[in-house]
Amino acid sequence: MDASLGQYIIYWPLAANLIGFVSMVLDKQFAEQGSRRISEGTLLLWCFLGGAPGAFVASRLVRHKTRKQPFATWMLIWLWLDIILLLLWMLGILEPLLASALARIAAPA
Repeated sequence: MDASLGQYIIYWPLAANLIGFVSMVLDKQFAEQGSRRISEGTLLLWCFLGGAPGAFVASRLVRHKTRKQPFATWMLIWLWLDIILLLLWMLGILEPLLASALARIAAPA
């Protein structure tokens, strides 16, 4: 694997989780102040983009959106997907799958 690609693999989840965490905490503060809120769509987008663990931890720490449906269900779906992808990556299964999929896409027809 290219060294620069390896950096992105490490930095992206860190950034996405930080953004997910901070967004959830800020939304809780905005809700308490009666200010304009961060949309659920934006919060779920960051969960989808890899920030579900950070958003989940924040939701539990500040007790925000833990029972709101379908938001809580979608956050848990993205959380479990992140966990499964991390396990596949740690077991060395994910990289060969991605490489073969990319090779098929890039192959001339």
